[in-house]
Amino acid sequence: MEADFGFDLDFTERPDFGEPDFFTKVPIESMGPTLGLDFNQEEADFGDFEINEDIGEIKSDGICFKIAPSECPSTFARGLSHLAPKIADFKHGTTTLAFEFKEGVLVAVDARATQGAFIASNKVRKVIEINEYLLGTMAGGAADCQFWERYLAMQCRIYELRNSEKISIAAASKILADVCYSYRGYGLSMGTMVTGSDSKKGAQLFYVDNDATRVRGQLFSVGSGSPFAYGVLDTQYKWDMSVDEAVKLGVRAIASATHRDSASGGVVRVYHVNNNGGWTKVHDRLDVDTLHWEHEQSKGLRGDGKEGFEKIKI
Repeated sequence: MEADFGFDLDFTERPDFGEPDFFTKVPIESMGPTLGLDFNQEEADFGDFEINEDIGEIKSDGICFKIAPSECPSTFARGLSHLAPKIADFKHGTTTLAFEFKEGVLVAVDARATQGAFIASNKVRKVIEINEYLLGTMAGGAADCQFWERYLAMQCRIYELRNSEKISIAAASKILADVCYSYRGYGLSMGTMVTGSDSKKGAQLFYVDNDATRVRGQLFSVGSGSPFAYGVLDTQYKWDMSVDEAVKLGVRAIASATHRDSASGGVVRVYHVNNNGGWTKVHDRLDVDTLHWEHEQSKGLRGDGKEGFEKIKI
């Protein structure tokens, strides 16, 4: 019995199926109803749109939109999960961590963005600078985290204008948790840490996720690489660290996670939130590959994972 995907799959039998430009070769007229364009007029006015009917493209202000071979893109996307599961499997991966210590809060993150089995970028900034005394991290859906943490920045600024004082870290995290509660069940993907420093309680750390969970804690790691980061943090973390010791621990934990977790990687970025109402960017671009070799050599190992294998006889 053949599966019914809701659209015609005959195009998979074409000899050019699979070529990089195949999915642009759909008659643009068939996309008219979906795009809200009227192709029945002899001289339709499409405003700033430039229509290329031969290869199925719509260009506007320098942006080129490729059209899928279906009159209903959402139906095509759902069918794609059966036709090409890896392409449609948009699982996320990342490693972010933050912990409190006597000098404030240390935040360290990687920079890799993934779409299922594909690496989308190794340059993502996963620490969002909300304002001069608040930071947020992002794990999960990049668009959700970026949008709602920028919304949080707006709400914090409104609070300052209305009350002539800065919002507390606890109240800022509560605003984000309330947003997540309002959108429960709507598909938000967020696992974020909100940290900052205020004049009343100093540096504080909160965890907030898309289920509206809000927890005040001393140490958190979020993302697919977090089990490996926790392994380093649980063995080496202590409260009375200096800033340099905390930075080295954060970098070591992220580097370890990126080595073991394929969905984490790129570079390490480190921020320090002090107890006096501000934060400092410590490292912006530490290459994780270089860090791995340096850490392994510091232990007297080569770093290739093959130490001792030459002595094993099979």
